[in-house]
Amino acid sequence: MILTEKEKKMKKILVETSARHIHVTQETLEILCGKGAKLEVKAMLSQPGQFVSTTRLDLVGPKRTISGVSILGPVRKENQVEVSLTDARTLGVAAPVRESGDIKGSAPIKVVGPCGEVELAEGLIAAKRHIHMTPEDAKEFGVENGQIVKVATGREGRKVIFDDVVVRVREDFKLAMHIDTDESNAAMCSGEIYGEIVK
Repeated sequence: MILTEKEKKMKKILVETSARHIHVTQETLEILCGKGAKLEVKAMLSQPGQFVSTTRLDLVGPKRTISGVSILGPVRKENQVEVSLTDARTLGVAAPVRESGDIKGSAPIKVVGPCGEVELAEGLIAAKRHIHMTPEDAKEFGVENGQIVKVATGREGRKVIFDDVVVRVREDFKLAMHIDTDESNAAMCSGEIYGEIVK
């Protein structure tokens, strides 16, 4: 069967690189940045309501410090730090590969802001590569929430098939695959690039 151009486009998934970032609670934000602190929008992200804030913090590990890490907004119910495995080695911590929100028993990290610092007993992870989908998207692609798929992507000379990609389905999501900077560099996924689920 020959697909139309519209059908071909619908079968492609935007692949976005998710650089190191921090999610904080309002309480933690106020410890780090002062009482009454609020996150200001620097740039909106592809997922509805999510944004990169103007606030930057430092991550302090046993080996080194990574400075100027962005907080993503809005504030959350739990603190979470997402880094690449290269970042984790730089910091000197053993970051488990986890889905966002699965932080129980994850790595500890110190977060330092302009007004204070917080020692997180857990919360640092390397995010598992994943695809955000609406229920309609999931139906179109023939997948379901939590399913593990393979995605072909990358530029000429560095094309890859990513395995262990988890599908995350929610009404308020927008179709996009997220990989970290290590994965992005391996496949030369700079600029606008798309992937395709392979079976």
